[in-house]
Amino acid sequence: MDTRKVSPLSPILEASQLRKRFGSFTAVDDISFTVLPGECFGILGPNGAGKTTAIRMLYGFSPMTGGTLRIFGLDVRENLRSLKARIGVCQQENNLDPDLTVFQNMEIFAGYFNLPRPLARERAEKLLAFIALKNRRDDKVIELSGGMMRRLVLARALMNDPDLLILDEPTTGLDPQSRHSVWQRLEELKKGGLTILLTTHYMDEASRLCDRLIIMDKGRILVEGIPVDLIRTHVGHDVIEVAEPEPALLDFVKKKGLNFENLGHRLLIYGDNRDALFHEISSLCSHDGCILRMATLEDVFLKLTGRELRE
Repeated sequence: MDTRKVSPLSPILEASQLRKRFGSFTAVDDISFTVLPGECFGILGPNGAGKTTAIRMLYGFSPMTGGTLRIFGLDVRENLRSLKARIGVCQQENNLDPDLTVFQNMEIFAGYFNLPRPLARERAEKLLAFIALKNRRDDKVIELSGGMMRRLVLARALMNDPDLLILDEPTTGLDPQSRHSVWQRLEELKKGGLTILLTTHYMDEASRLCDRLIIMDKGRILVEGIPVDLIRTHVGHDVIEVAEPEPALLDFVKKKGLNFENLGHRLLIYGDNRDALFHEISSLCSHDGCILRMATLEDVFLKLTGRELRE
């Protein structure tokens, strides 16, 4: 039987009631989701939400306490070794060998998949060109910037030509330019048909890259869906944001029955707010701290939990 054959309509990954406990602490609490072929699926949530614990179960680094997990139609518990050959993993840590060169790091990693040396060298050259590090192939990893190291970790995860790429917080700690560089490479991989699963606590990253996502908090899934649909369903198209709201404004939004969230230092008013409402609210502000902006996934998380995603 050819285990690489998967129907285009069949999920690449099926997680059902996944659970992970550490003693009496439940880090992941009965989560279920599917990842479809060719899509980028995201797990969004704050630090400590259970994202990394969940993703480590997916690639076999951490055993499940409960639940079932199937990848390419195969039970992970029974087929972990064969599945690892088809999965690329980009961990949150830059676990590169700093004393070896860029090219040597790629070659050594290829050995884990028993790739013939000529094929390994060919792939390494192509991938280094793909991530724009070909001119640094003979430099030691310790000489690279943080952004270059993240791109190298990504390239290394592609050495086995995976059918599923799993990334844990791929751009954490990077400057904006480096983040956009990683995003561009991931978008190119997605256009080529690669299925991607990533975790992130950056709402702009999730909005840009993910076709569908789940939002997690305290080990549980809060919502699942297409980013733009989640935003429209839970907070609407627009947000009026007021810094340091005054009591008169708070009374106004309550009497109007508006959908809002009061953070103390900020007041967020949700909905499809037209210019008339914005001008009316602006007139009640004694300062210039009132803006009208588009709603984001961060607003969704705030509306569902009463907390900011960055807390």
